[in-house]
Amino acid sequence: MTELLQRILPTVQKPARYTGGEFNEIQKDPASVRVRVAFCFPDTYEIGMSNVGMRILYGVMNRMEGVWCQRVFAPWGDMEEAMRRHGLPLWALESQKPVKDFDMIAFTIGYEMSYSNILNMLRLAGVPLRSADRTGLKNIVFAGGVCAFNPEPLADFIDFFSLGEGEDITVEIVSLYDHAKAESWSKEVFLREVSKIPGVYVPSFYRHEYNADGTLASVTALDGAPKMVTKRIVEDLDTAYWPSEMIVPSTEIVHDRANREVFRGCIRGCRFCQAGFSCRPVRKKSPQVLYRQAVETLENSGHNEMTLSSLSTSDYRGLKELTDALIPYCAEHRVNLSVPSLRADNFSRELMERLQTVRKSGLTFAPEAGTQRLRDVINKNLTEDEILTTCANAFSGGWSNVKLYFMLGLPTETDEDVLGIAELVYKVMETWKAYGTSRKRGLRIHVATAYFVPKPHTPFQWEKQIPPEEYLRRCRLLKSHLYSKAVEYDYHGPELSRLEAVFARGDRRLGRVIEEAVRLGARLDGWDEYFDHSIWQRAFETCGVDPDFYTVRGYGEEEILPWDTIDVGVRKDFLRRERRKAYEGTVTPDCRQGCAGCGANRLLREVDCDA
Repeated sequence: MTELLQRILPTVQKPARYTGGEFNEIQKDPASVRVRVAFCFPDTYEIGMSNVGMRILYGVMNRMEGVWCQRVFAPWGDMEEAMRRHGLPLWALESQKPVKDFDMIAFTIGYEMSYSNILNMLRLAGVPLRSADRTGLKNIVFAGGVCAFNPEPLADFIDFFSLGEGEDITVEIVSLYDHAKAESWSKEVFLREVSKIPGVYVPSFYRHEYNADGTLASVTALDGAPKMVTKRIVEDLDTAYWPSEMIVPSTEIVHDRANREVFRGCIRGCRFCQAGFSCRPVRKKSPQVLYRQAVETLENSGHNEMTLSSLSTSDYRGLKELTDALIPYCAEHRVNLSVPSLRADNFSRELMERLQTVRKSGLTFAPEAGTQRLRDVINKNLTEDEILTTCANAFSGGWSNVKLYFMLGLPTETDEDVLGIAELVYKVMETWKAYGTSRKRGLRIHVATAYFVPKPHTPFQWEKQIPPEEYLRRCRLLKSHLYSKAVEYDYHGPELSRLEAVFARGDRRLGRVIEEAVRLGARLDGWDEYFDHSIWQRAFETCGVDPDFYTVRGYGEEEILPWDTIDVGVRKDFLRRERRKAYEGTVTPDCRQGCAGCGANRLLREVDCDA
């Protein structure tokens, strides 16, 4: 640790965010290292260290001979101020070396509102923001994560994107760089060669041209680049790398627990869910492998809590076998085992009672819409009877705290659908009166609504986002019909979700908006303490870009979309068909009831889209 950093640390909140040195941190002999990768998470330590994908790729790269991957996180405001005041550049935790001294700078991007952090971290590192200004082979900047499925808003800044799951493609990318560095390739030669790796998208190899009305006129692949870049997946999760010796944080993080991923993908097909489509096809781990990895992780980390996670964990067919094995082990070693991401149509009271032997924590369900008509529109495949039956089972088992999540602004939504949320909440209350056994504490229902954001690679990618003032009107309408003191209602403010929609569906013209906002001070936009909507308003005005073009305008089905160059496996004609079925109110059964023909199974050598 540098002497300057030692002087600064006592003056900032949570100094452990910046020191490194945690248990299971990977150290290497610098003399044996040929390629140094600064692995950047564009948010704080507490958020980044909770990210399972980052932990996996950290281990994947550090298993490579001659490669040292080190972690970098966005500093909190007090540390950033101290860094600027003392001229301290952004550094990596493992070696305390400046990021600008690294060969490659990698970002994992899971949230659109972290875009300002990416640019701000490059500024703090002293690395040129724009790809065109980084002319050598040093400081190659690449990125992956779910936001890479529409890479265009960041096209000016990122040299190339790694699309899909990173266990295999990351090794191929870093190995190619190792070869390029050894032979002193130019940056241009390296980018040309890396673009030949399946799943790599190099923005500078594609020319975007626009019509007079601002819509995309054409996207032209240059220099032999592929017209479409298809994401990468890992087919066999049982043999895929999983870090059993994860770093144990030296300060509290958001998800301070061991995490076991039971399967990837989702069988459901909710029409608003980007992850549900972009993470297809479904691939599962066996209960035997999961049990072994769980025990190894707990013994190597000392965690006293473990989570079994996925997009819909209760859909995992091996859940009973896995929990039957884990519960005795966890009970013996005093480890709390939790299973989030449960659906109301397959909730198991027996399982929850076995997991929660000490106290009944709250249950969380996401009906998403208040009426059956609208749940059919979004293909939730969940009936009111299933919701109320699940609540009855839970209440009769002693639960009295329920969280219900909904969205406002979904396609075709009317005031009747908004008021349907209130009606459903009161039916839940009546169910508690009939079946509740825990009368001492009383019923608590937490209702939360989010502002619908149309996302790429979903059937709703063409939809309009309702204006912010209309969203707030619907929030007020719902609140006026939630009378009971047993009900707590929260709703997300519209400003952040509006910007999320802009960047989720945006094009390359947004690059200068992001750059201007960062120049004006935008950073840590996912945090209420730092998000300043006025900064973004000024940036849009200065750059002459209308955010409504990407939100309330909507997109035509035949319009060229900024992300059309990216293939996530799901065919565009399938998304169009699902959109038509949404407006007809027709549901598509889940994958277990029959293949709907989305096309994702073509990514598999052996087709088995079943969890």
